[in-house]
Amino acid sequence: MKWTRLPRALPVLLALIGLFFVPSAHAWGCRGHQTVAYLAEKHLTPAARQMLDQLLSDHPIDPQLKRWCGNSLSDSFADAATWPDDVRAERNNGPWHYIDIPRDKHGGPLAEFCGPDGCVTRAISEQFAILKDKSADSAKRAEAARYIIHFVGDLHQPLHAVNNGDNGGNCVPVKFFRHEPLLAARHPETESYSPNLHQVWDTEIVERDMEISSPQRFADELDEKFRAQIRSWQDAGIHVENWAWESHERAERAAYGAFPKKISIEPNVKPVTCAENNHIGKRMFDLRLVIDDAYQHQAENAVDESLAAAGIRLAMILNDAAK
Repeated sequence: MKWTRLPRALPVLLALIGLFFVPSAHAWGCRGHQTVAYLAEKHLTPAARQMLDQLLSDHPIDPQLKRWCGNSLSDSFADAATWPDDVRAERNNGPWHYIDIPRDKHGGPLAEFCGPDGCVTRAISEQFAILKDKSADSAKRAEAARYIIHFVGDLHQPLHAVNNGDNGGNCVPVKFFRHEPLLAARHPETESYSPNLHQVWDTEIVERDMEISSPQRFADELDEKFRAQIRSWQDAGIHVENWAWESHERAERAAYGAFPKKISIEPNVKPVTCAENNHIGKRMFDLRLVIDDAYQHQAENAVDESLAAAGIRLAMILNDAAK
């Protein structure tokens, strides 16, 4: 599993790669991102569909690119949903995938939480401007479309909009049902464990929630389940910062706050490894946090709403870009 919120120091990055078990661990994992894309597709206007079909077919993904989620999908829109994770290392834009809002913040402008290398809210705005510019290079517009499809999904993963001195939950070991958290064997000095809270929210909770559904089928199920709420999401309009705060509050309530044991508010720091911030990884390990049926059930409700809202809002952005 690749480190999902990579810090800047390259030597440390190389040491951290390969610490975890699951190779497909991006925000929402492969199937989660594809679900968001399939749901958005159902709500595209004809103009948006034509624009995206043209851009993505004229500028296909490099067939030689190593894909984290395996072979390309026949649906170019769903296939685009995972491409930004395939190129994030070579393009050095890891910070574009999240925003570090401290747990104890609850509203206001987000600029102070968007670092010098960017963040997910800024990335969405910048890529939207490129996609909407009909005079821009078409290859750049195709990339912008792929980035937006992915980043709107990232923004709605609650642990991509929060930080508690723990790298968005990467430094919070958890027992996931029968799977005990294990210290990274190759680099125990980093005090990194798997499973951890971020990893579980990225992939495991979603996979368990989806069960035997394919992403396309799960998108249909979410479209039906949240039919009554879709209009309200659409009527609220495009407000990316509001979506970030919504995701942040969901992290507080459904991720951190759902454990019987209280997780204290930590200093607003960004440790390079989990051995920093007064050994945050070891301290969280000593809490012996457990994700069981009760936690999973509550988390599934949050995940379903997050994925559904992401799909509808993604369609709203793409429809607006095509006007």
